[in-house]
Amino acid sequence: MKQFSIILISLVTGIFIGMVLGVNIGRERPLFSNPFAEESLADRVKDLGNETLEQSGKALEKTGRALQGK
Repeated sequence: MKQFSIILISLVTGIFIGMVLGVNIGRERPLFSNPFAEESLADRVKDLGNETLEQSGKALEKTGRALQGK
């Protein structure tokens, strides 16, 4: 019975740690950061702006290469 309780506690602990790490991976954050921390609106806007700039830059480069090829 003692061995069963140790296995059960280890299993529950492992599942909890795996879920915390999985949430951080899904949100593209460092593994050991707080998964329950709210990201501020300013940070979200900044990230969205950076992504938009990167995508538009790639589109401009692609268009420039297509024009040079003609």
